[in-house]
Amino acid sequence: MEKKVFRDNKVVFREGDVGTSFFRIESGIAGVYINFGKENQRKLTDMRAGQYFGEMAIIEARIIRSATVVAEEELHVTEIPGTELDKYFKEEPEKILALMKQLSGRIRSMTEEYDEVTAFLQEKQDQNAQKKPGFFEKLMKYIEQSEIAKRYPKQPIQENENEEGFAGKGNPVLPYEVYNEGEVVFRQGDAGDVMYAVHGGSVNVFTNYHTTLEKKLTTLYTNAFFGEMGMLDQEPRSATVVVAENGTILERIGPDDLQKLFEENPLEVNLIMRHLSKRLRKLTEDYDAACEEAAKTE
Repeated sequence: MEKKVFRDNKVVFREGDVGTSFFRIESGIAGVYINFGKENQRKLTDMRAGQYFGEMAIIEARIIRSATVVAEEELHVTEIPGTELDKYFKEEPEKILALMKQLSGRIRSMTEEYDEVTAFLQEKQDQNAQKKPGFFEKLMKYIEQSEIAKRYPKQPIQENENEEGFAGKGNPVLPYEVYNEGEVVFRQGDAGDVMYAVHGGSVNVFTNYHTTLEKKLTTLYTNAFFGEMGMLDQEPRSATVVVAENGTILERIGPDDLQKLFEENPLEVNLIMRHLSKRLRKLTEDYDAACEEAAKTE
């Protein structure tokens, strides 16, 4: 790990570079751009002290940088090589939660963007849509986003990259409960402050459970996680989780448990990070696909 200083307007890394490390901002402002230095340059966001950038290159081994990061003023950062991620968390375990919360914030923001474009798609079907205020501004935004997305080939999202997983090494590190088929872990709309790791068995995830609009979203098996947004952001549960088989083992993970979990089962914490990163990437790809549909003029 190395402390670095970038002067005003200095490029930290460029779009298309191979990524082998990520950065934490200690002070200053970093601007995130696409097409930096070109006529169609576009600034995506500013990042400030306490925030991370370039982390997906390490957490999920995506390798190629998707944007250029530039110092908007004197920028002080800590550079963390991918090979030293575990060391970084051992030395500063509070950063585990900080990085997870940043990923969850990006998931929340991208969810809002995705909901906006899906609402636009419904609006677009209205024959009078083009007369509504802001219609063409939104259309141009989605056309631009669609063109940006086409420049980067999609990489398949592997659900079980680690064959061993985090379970199967005796009892879970943290408190756990054994559930039977049909038991409800939590309900849609409940307050959330913990997440769960599946150490054995399986659960089903539903929206509108036990109503006429009930929909099964997925089944989660051993080495899966759920409820992470409730733990990180104290958001109401967005779905109901029901145990699918007898003897299902669920470990409860709260924000204050992450340091202990990392000390005793670092793989599990690393896979939570990867889980969040994959969720963000899948959401981003769904957003890009929706923008492509919105950009169609026929």
